[in-house]
Amino acid sequence: MWESYKKGYKAYLQLERSLSDHSVAAYLHDVEKLTEFLLQANLLKSPSELDLKTLQQFVKWIGELGMTETSQSRIISGIRSFYKYCLIEQICVSDPSLLLEAPKTKRKLPDTLSFNEIEKLIAQVDQSTAEGVRNKAILETMYSCGLRVTELIQLKLSSFYSDLGFIRVTGKGNKERLVPIGTDAIKFIKLYKENVRVHQGIQNGFEDIIFLNRRGKGLSRVMIFYIIKDLVVKADIHKTVSPHTFRHSFATHLVEGGADLRAVQEMLGHESITTTEIYTHLDRDFLRDTLQRFHPAFK
Repeated sequence: MWESYKKGYKAYLQLERSLSDHSVAAYLHDVEKLTEFLLQANLLKSPSELDLKTLQQFVKWIGELGMTETSQSRIISGIRSFYKYCLIEQICVSDPSLLLEAPKTKRKLPDTLSFNEIEKLIAQVDQSTAEGVRNKAILETMYSCGLRVTELIQLKLSSFYSDLGFIRVTGKGNKERLVPIGTDAIKFIKLYKENVRVHQGIQNGFEDIIFLNRRGKGLSRVMIFYIIKDLVVKADIHKTVSPHTFRHSFATHLVEGGADLRAVQEMLGHESITTTEIYTHLDRDFLRDTLQRFHPAFK
């Protein structure tokens, strides 16, 4: 019974919301969880027949599965999205998820790298190899522009305006934004293009993609994780570091340097300023130093 609803919801996410395959799969997984619960509870009801009480039982059930509060909140967000679709398509006349409460989650601040740690990590790249030249350009670009990993691997030559110092980035929901790119990143992208990429056999469909693997195809998200994981070990950095850490560090360093939060929001491609505000976590030493320098009671 639910298969037709899932099929319609999938089309809505792909066509109307222009979400990536990764995001679509995540949203569909949330609905799968709900149907799994209904099956186990022997509640053979359509979306329009479910009420708040049933959804609260579902939330209790996913909690008993041992899911973290963050995972529970993610699933509830997915169910709300599904019911938004149901209202649009007139599958339902009311939204039972409207008053559904997600468990309170502690906002965990992400790990960041200091500028010295970023430099130390990038210094581990072996630039005597073709892959090293590429990886150097990748890391410089990630830190210079604060890109999401998906945005990085989809960067195009036709969106690289080196003379203007900007790149055009396609973010979540297929939204485009112009992001300034630093002179170091520009220099290393050019080195990669002119000394490595130009000698590669490029597969059909990847002619415009900047960063390629040795087979002439675009890099995967997983490959970027592997590149960084290897360098973290070599640099002897004992933090949880992922491609997103470069994005966190980029934003944190900007805010610490006094950048306007709206400008940071624009560069990161955040729809809401609330999302950007997580990057205002400044380390205690920075705050203490600021107080000692500017507050009369600390002088």
